Amino acid sequence: MKPRRTYRIHGMDCAEEVESLKATVGKLPGVTNLTFNLLNGSMSLDLNEDCGDPEILEAVRRSGLRAEPCEAGMEPVIRETTFWERRGRLLTCLGSAGFLALGICQCGWISLIPGSDPFPITPACLASLLASTILGMWHIIPKAAASAAGLRPDMNLLMTIAILGALALGDWLEAASTSFLFAIALWLESWSLSRSRHALQTLSRLSPATARRISPDDGKINVLPVKQVPVGASVIVPPGERIPMDGEVIEGEGSVNESPLTGESIPVAKTPGSLVYAGTINNEHTLSLRVLKPASETFLSHIIRMVEEAENRRAPVEQWIDRFAHRYTPLMIVVALLIALLPPLIINAPWATWFNRALITLVIACPCALVISTPVGIIAGITAAARHGVLIKGGIYLETAARIKALAIDKTGTLTCGEPSVQNVLPMQGYTSRQVLALAAGLEALSNHPLARAIQKAAHEAGIPLCPVESFAILPGKGATGQKGGVPHWIGSHRLLHEKNAETPEIHELIVRLEDAGHSVVILGCNHHVIGILSIADTVRSQATPMVKALHDISITPIILLTGDNEGTASAIARQTGVDTYHAELLPDDKMHCIHRMASEYGVTAMVGDGINDAPAMAASSLGIVMGAAGSDTAIESADIALMKDDLLKIPWLITHARRVMKTIQANVAFAIGIKLLILILSIGGLATLWMAIAADTGATLCVVLWSLRLLRT
Repeated sequence: MKPRRTYRIHGMDCAEEVESLKATVGKLPGVTNLTFNLLNGSMSLDLNEDCGDPEILEAVRRSGLRAEPCEAGMEPVIRETTFWERRGRLLTCLGSAGFLALGICQCGWISLIPGSDPFPITPACLASLLASTILGMWHIIPKAAASAAGLRPDMNLLMTIAILGALALGDWLEAASTSFLFAIALWLESWSLSRSRHALQTLSRLSPATARRISPDDGKINVLPVKQVPVGASVIVPPGERIPMDGEVIEGEGSVNESPLTGESIPVAKTPGSLVYAGTINNEHTLSLRVLKPASETFLSHIIRMVEEAENRRAPVEQWIDRFAHRYTPLMIVVALLIALLPPLIINAPWATWFNRALITLVIACPCALVISTPVGIIAGITAAARHGVLIKGGIYLETAARIKALAIDKTGTLTCGEPSVQNVLPMQGYTSRQVLALAAGLEALSNHPLARAIQKAAHEAGIPLCPVESFAILPGKGATGQKGGVPHWIGSHRLLHEKNAETPEIHELIVRLEDAGHSVVILGCNHHVIGILSIADTVRSQATPMVKALHDISITPIILLTGDNEGTASAIARQTGVDTYHAELLPDDKMHCIHRMASEYGVTAMVGDGINDAPAMAASSLGIVMGAAGSDTAIESADIALMKDDLLKIPWLITHARRVMKTIQANVAFAIGIKLLILILSIGGLATLWMAIAADTGATLCVVLWSLRLLRT
């Protein structure tokens, strides 16, 4: 079997670098099964005896990147990076911006002197603009050189030619501006990928690093790293701590907060025989577990792998101008050569005349306006979105938002507020609603269960004082008991109602109706009869229904609700908000499979969520959108776009805004190409001069910049 080798690739931040590596490393003899992992910054391949590390490292260097082999058996997890790798692009962008501003100020100040040129390029101004250009091109030139050496024209080479052309013409300001804007575009792309890498680290930290193992020999409790705890071992989890490994409850009862994995706000009751998952939180009582899976195979580890694999499968949306660059630059060089050579050779025309016309062609071929048309529009669009509380992590996601056809959306914390609240108080046996709520709040006063907190909050907001109780006791997984005036009272779940033999057909029908509507039911009783029922449910956000209507108005259909909650709750929320359909009782991988089906059927699909359980689906979708204000850190980092104000109406606004940005970019490209074609035709006909070409190129650049900056006012 061929040995499998893994290399860390420094500077691999986009699919363009992957293509360069395929063109260099992939063509080496003895290299097969070449794969890349952008999130891990790694490259893996199979090797035979004809090729070794030195050849691989040299091939990577020729692509303009740097590699280092991983040690044998080392997992290619999120790698440590140097300060320059983390901040180098940002520092060069800031430096380029600073020197550009300094150069403009220097020239502008001198132009105020009477008799001076409109924009004089003094030595100090020239030095500032050159420094701005060099810093902006710092990370571009090595890749452009590798592209030119390998005869693989790409965006880096196109930009380098544009800037060198501007420098050759003495247009220092244009060269510096172009260099700075393109550096910003590349930094956004690199920053977005680093956020995805950080998301995996955040996920990994959810699971505790150690576990309290019960020794099979003497019963003592030993704290061990989770990697050293074998399958079948017994561990204990005190209340308030995260569960370290997937397992089965063997002793103890209580509830577990599974929201870190499922996103659902209602804790799940656990009794002996129940399954629990690493990263979830034990709420109330100590649980003893039998470990069912090793630390590397937990449900949380599975989620991490799903996020990573989904990110790697998703092909980046390549900008149209980048694809055009592969043909445009060599085409214009060939056209200029033909203009310079063919007329003198075929019809014996003057060499000087046609050489001058070829020079005009090369000048007008300078792709500054074409290249700037995309990043300026994207940056303006992203800046305008940020003012509206929409954080877009790169231009590629803005472009994708403009092409959305279908949308999937999570329930808890997304369509709903993510916090249960009392919806109905139904008194019986002659009690009033205030009496029922006061007594219920008194029985739940010492409980930290989310349903108990909802009851306490409802009583507080209604100004109802708690009814004091005596002999309070918690019934794990069921509810609580206490005495008022010497009379036993109880509060709890449907299960506790059965144990008290207090359920009548009428009460059963009422509870079933509430549960079918998606409510959690809490029953309050005295001895063996019911004195009140409280229904608790998550509340739908006020913007949910208007958002669905606005999306339908801009032809986004279908809108599908994906939730881990039960069928009744999902159906009720779907009816209330007007979504087209729903899927209930979904695990994280189920949501991801739903996204894959939607993408195959409808095309570009967006996923809107807020929790860790949504991260695999958001990574698998064409575009992941997260509710940033209340969302988990992992979901925010995994998503492509974050709604920082949790305003659902920003979703239709985002799509409309993205479409406007892309139309602006398309108009810029069409204008730039049209101007160049016009000057080219005039040049061939002998009607254009060099100064006209320079003016047209500079004017086109200025026009596309100004047209793009209009987006800042949206």
